[in-house]
Amino acid sequence: MIAPAEILGSVAILGGVATVFGAAISVVNNRFRVWEDPRIDGVRDLLPGADCGACGQAGCRAFAEAVISGGIEPAQCTVMGSDERDDVAAFLGIDAGSADRRVARLLCAGGRDVAPYRADYRGIESCAAAAAVTGGGKACTWGCLGYADCATSCDFDAITMSQFHLPVVDADKCTACNDCVEACPLDLFVLMPHETHLLVQCKSLLSGEAAEAACSVACNACGRCAMDAEDGLISMVDGLAVVNYDRVELENPKAIGRCPTGAIVWVTGQQFPESHVATDTAAA
Repeated sequence: MIAPAEILGSVAILGGVATVFGAAISVVNNRFRVWEDPRIDGVRDLLPGADCGACGQAGCRAFAEAVISGGIEPAQCTVMGSDERDDVAAFLGIDAGSADRRVARLLCAGGRDVAPYRADYRGIESCAAAAAVTGGGKACTWGCLGYADCATSCDFDAITMSQFHLPVVDADKCTACNDCVEACPLDLFVLMPHETHLLVQCKSLLSGEAAEAACSVACNACGRCAMDAEDGLISMVDGLAVVNYDRVELENPKAIGRCPTGAIVWVTGQQFPESHVATDTAAA
């Protein structure tokens, strides 16, 4: 039978050990504790919580930290409306700032009405899967495959599929989150300033009649747009018209006037004509 004195001694030892460890933990905590600005949670609560990365940060909390540190302005969040940005600015006592709005654009106009198929692809209905299997059977192997990986990846419902299986971006909903850019296996999506209007909707690898045989709206390398545009705005690179967006101040719709296929366009809002937009994604 254990004597009461032995029990009390064990309790005293354990209590002493606990006290020593508790003191050590307290000292370590005070020495290595990282102070966190309490305003971070306040800003985080005012943000939309999309964690989309459109602002260039890893998520909304990282954005809040960057705003508080002065590394970014509230306006850089493209998901928030102007009122929400003002709320963040008022909370921190800073200016909301401004940002050039960007939007996703598709570098292809080759829907199934203008770009024929040479083979019948019968695999998983995914652009990534089709691209891995002989390019999905499309004659223009560089063009949109139409299986909606981009639309599926968009958390903001900014992309719908037209009746010709071509993605249509709703500029009003697009937040430039970059998901569609990453989802497209053929790198057909780019983010560009909303106010940039001149766009080459083709990444053709061919020229002349060969290009038009693969897609009737392909760039056929005629070079007329480069000749008609201001100096330095458009150049021909490997048979494809390329816009120099560093010279965006030179933009002029006259560059599209003599394009025989309509591969180069002047975008003012929705990228494609209303007739190309399906009433719902079920039509895709």
